[in-house]
Amino acid sequence: MANVRALAAQTLFQVVDKGNSLSTQLPYASQKLPPKDRALLQQICYGVLRYLPSLENYCQQLLEQPLRGKRRVFQFLLYVGIYQLQHMRVPAHAAVAETVNALKPLGAPGMKGLVNAVLRNFQRQQTTLEQSANDILVCQYNHPSWFIKKLQAAYPDSWAEILEANQKQAPMWLRVNQRHDHAQAYSARLDKAEIDHTLYNEYEDGILLTHPVDVTKLPDFAQGACSVQDAAAQMAARLLAPQDGDNILDACAAPGGKTCHILELANAKVTALDADEKRLERVADNLNRLSLEADCVHGLADEPNNWWQGELFDRILLDVPCSATGVIRRHPDIKWLRRATDIDELAALQAKILDEIWPLLKPGGTLVYATCSVLPQENHQQISAFLNRTGDAQHIPLHSEDKIEKPGLQLLPGTTDGFYYAKIQKQ
Repeated sequence: MANVRALAAQTLFQVVDKGNSLSTQLPYASQKLPPKDRALLQQICYGVLRYLPSLENYCQQLLEQPLRGKRRVFQFLLYVGIYQLQHMRVPAHAAVAETVNALKPLGAPGMKGLVNAVLRNFQRQQTTLEQSANDILVCQYNHPSWFIKKLQAAYPDSWAEILEANQKQAPMWLRVNQRHDHAQAYSARLDKAEIDHTLYNEYEDGILLTHPVDVTKLPDFAQGACSVQDAAAQMAARLLAPQDGDNILDACAAPGGKTCHILELANAKVTALDADEKRLERVADNLNRLSLEADCVHGLADEPNNWWQGELFDRILLDVPCSATGVIRRHPDIKWLRRATDIDELAALQAKILDEIWPLLKPGGTLVYATCSVLPQENHQQISAFLNRTGDAQHIPLHSEDKIEKPGLQLLPGTTDGFYYAKIQKQ
């Protein structure tokens, strides 16, 4: 049987050192485990990625030199062991023993003495090690230095709260399918199923669960009564305000949550466009579960000549590729896969997509621009620049502070994920 700690070390090595996405690596590793161990694997991998700078710092103090080359996976095994000792409810003796036992499936039983000694020394020196790490900003907040600096510049009064929110477990929101029921009616069904939750007036389709639950426990989930989608993401379709008969483009649509929400709200003709053919299959899966239909098209949003059929759209949802810095708590690997230089490249791509997609919108039509980013360069600065260079683009305010000098609505991670929206009408 596969060893959870060994798989965690291998998965983390693939993500941090090899640059692979956790959402790709975790399912691959999980299939080697019985269902009861999969949650533990996820908990360890998420935890190590959340606290990586601190764990690296402790190992710097406890090892004479870092483990490199073919021994690099054992460096990650040490992070796995220390994370358990510091943050999990596993008894200390079990955490040490299970981590040492992982060396056998990793083919290095001869390293038992080293791994055991490092973990025992961490236990003895834990308070001192934690205090010294806390004096280093990157270890205190467990985010890369470049990202901390960008947040400090953009949010001088709230940057620390954003970083702290990123370290917490993401909440589980449901989107109630309006073709089945309104949120209040589904809330009553959750009460009957003894699933604790909260309704929020500002999210008319949304329900926040007090604790995450397996979707199989949700009333009529398989029949399409609800979907799992953060409340911030649910705002996209509501801001787009689809009407029956509309011709709508959902650009960069995968995995399809917003596409489905649009169709739950209106009998519209929807084109779901995405550059990733594999991820388009997930759009089709979501549509099938909800008994909805859309035209799924494989293509690049910045190259419409390769896929557009020539019919103008009444509404366009432009959920552009972005840094995903608003959803770090859901994808902690973003902190270590993203680079400072990526932001300029992403901003250039976003600008190109805006310019290429805009001509596809009917006069009088509406475009909603969306990102799951908290960085101004991708958000209000991007839209300001677009409005300045586009004569027939009219800014539609989304709230009282939504001014043309700083357009749009910025949500920061907290009750919801971090998202940005701007609404533009073609004159």
